[in-house]
Amino acid sequence: MEPAIEVRDLVVERGRRRVLHSLSCSIPRGSVTGLLGPSGSGKTTLMRAIVGVQVVKSGTVTVLGMLAGSAPLRGMIGYLTQAPSVYADLTVRENARYFASLYKDVTSADADAAVADVGLADAAGQLVGDLSGGQRARASLACALVARPTVLILDEPTVGQDPVLRDDLWRRFRAMAAQGTTVLVSSHVMDEASRCDRLLLIREGRLIADDAPDAILAGTGTADLEAAFLHLIRAEQVVS
Repeated sequence: MEPAIEVRDLVVERGRRRVLHSLSCSIPRGSVTGLLGPSGSGKTTLMRAIVGVQVVKSGTVTVLGMLAGSAPLRGMIGYLTQAPSVYADLTVRENARYFASLYKDVTSADADAAVADVGLADAAGQLVGDLSGGQRARASLACALVARPTVLILDEPTVGQDPVLRDDLWRRFRAMAAQGTTVLVSSHVMDEASRCDRLLLIREGRLIADDAPDAILAGTGTADLEAAFLHLIRAEQVVS
C-alpha cells in the first residue's frame, strides 16, 4: 500500500541556518507515528512541510499521493499547531461550528461531537479567552478534528494536559487510526513513544531512527525509549 506521507531528501533553511538536513521518511496509512526529539530539533518544521505551509529549499513531500500543499488536500488534513489556533472572543462551540462551516458536508452536530471527543462538552458555552491553557489546546484540537480528516498532524497535543486527559486523548488517536486515519504526533516526552506504531526520532534536523518502538529497543539493547534515544545520540556523536 502506498504510504500516506512520503518525505524525500527534504532540506529546509531559515535565514542562514539549515533546519532539516536531507531528511527522508515514510509514514504508513492508518497508523499512529510519533515524531520525537528535543525542542528545536526540527519537528515543527517537518510538520509544517507536510501540511504544505513551509517553504523548502529542496526535496519533495507527498501526502496521499499529492504534493504537500495541493488544493485537494486542504479538506483532508487536520493540523493542530503548538499555539492554540482558535478565536478567544468566541465560545468553544462557536469556534468548532465556525471551522465546521468551512467544509462541505460537515455539520454543527459534527462540531459538537468533536468538542465532546476532546472532553470539553461541559465548557462548550464558555469563551475560549476564559479557558485554561490546556483547555484552549483542546479547543484547537476539536477544530482540527471537526472535518474527520484522513491525515491528522498534531504538534505536541498533550502539553499541559493532566495524566487522565492525556490517556483519553491517546485512546482517541488510537481509535482514529483503527478507523483508517493516519496520525502523526510530535512530542518531546518519551513516555508517550510507546503508544505509537512507529517512531521517527529527530535531532538537530536529522533523522536518527525510523522504526517500531520494540525494534528500536532491540536495536539499541536498551530497556526504555529514553535510554534508546540517548544511545542513538551517543552513537551518532562517535561516528561524526
